Amino acid sequence: MKHCIVIGGGIIGMCTAYHLSKAGHQVTVLDQSDGQTGASFVNAGYLTPSHIVPFAAPGMVTMGLKYMLSSSSPFYVKPRLSLDLIHWAWNFYKSANMAHVKKAMPIIEKLNTASSALYHELHKNQKFNFHLEKKGLLMAYQTQKAGDHEKEVVLAAQAMGLKVTSLNPEEVLKLQPETNMDILGAYHYHCDSHSTPHEFMSAMKSYLLEQGVSIHQHSQVLNIKISGSVITAVETEVEKFRPDELIIASGVWTKALLKKIGIGLSLEAGKGYRINVHEPTGISVPAILMEAKVAVTPMKDFTRFAGTMELSGINTIIRKERVEAIARAAKRYYPSVEISTNSKREAISGMRPLSPDGLPYIGRANQYSNLVVATGHGMMGWSLGPITGKLCQQIIDGVNPDFDLAPLSPHRRF
Repeated sequence: MKHCIVIGGGIIGMCTAYHLSKAGHQVTVLDQSDGQTGASFVNAGYLTPSHIVPFAAPGMVTMGLKYMLSSSSPFYVKPRLSLDLIHWAWNFYKSANMAHVKKAMPIIEKLNTASSALYHELHKNQKFNFHLEKKGLLMAYQTQKAGDHEKEVVLAAQAMGLKVTSLNPEEVLKLQPETNMDILGAYHYHCDSHSTPHEFMSAMKSYLLEQGVSIHQHSQVLNIKISGSVITAVETEVEKFRPDELIIASGVWTKALLKKIGIGLSLEAGKGYRINVHEPTGISVPAILMEAKVAVTPMKDFTRFAGTMELSGINTIIRKERVEAIARAAKRYYPSVEISTNSKREAISGMRPLSPDGLPYIGRANQYSNLVVATGHGMMGWSLGPITGKLCQQIIDGVNPDFDLAPLSPHRRF
């Protein structure tokens, strides 16, 4: 049994704690937040084997340049003088090509499929009470251009064995009869599921506490002590912890923590927004509104509209124009849906940790024998939480991991 310190109380950190505890280790989680905020609570709640294309894909650079000066656009990069951003953007540019996409797609699909299975396994456990449904995902489009673009992804997904069907508006209405969509058509990925994030996070926390995992909230890590190639201590304002193994899974803050011990990581914060609508919407099947880049999820007792990608550094500032853009998209695709002023006023944001090539960082740090890094999941953090936790446990236990970790190495070249 090892004493494992996990820095980060989001979906990645908590799932890592779960698998380490299950394997018999003593686990302590250090979380600088209150355990109720951040990207793990703001996301669309998707479990997405369908999301096989990495964020770094052909056309994304052009889109970024096109939308850079529009703060209400789906992909907004706030111009700022930052060497880290420039370095990340250069790595992103080098990765945004079809050769990389072809290599990354099977990796992403296998990780997502395995992680989805782990979610459903947890859902069967009587000690886990959280919302989880498998109704698939609609990729809904209003223009033929968007439909044709998605058709290429559909063919790749079908080649991997994923079930996808093409639906016209009438068929979508039959699938979801309580609300009409103003669309040209949609692709229905049957493999996807959806959840209500705060329910899962609450269930996971309760379970971990019951299993003897120590969870320290409002515990910001100030120092990481080293001796040669070993992490010897982790210090917060009030306590010092001596780990046998240290797992840094603190999302966008991982880069700063690694910098303290001389490790560089190409990572940027990608801010996303969410609006919760508690009034009935009639929406019963999750959908991505393709042209608007907005995700729609029928969660337990409310509907969530989430989306946009904003690269503006680490901050939780709410840009009203971005909230309005999500609300306008909802109205455009669902004419009968009304998002109230109050719902928009209560919109919040979360920051996703983005690697330049769209693949997560999961693996041991070369410099230290007892340090594992788990971050960079981008928009797939929620979907990949359980499999990431399992892989971290396998690394620490020295067993052959379920997947080849070389493409996910924190030290990979771009």
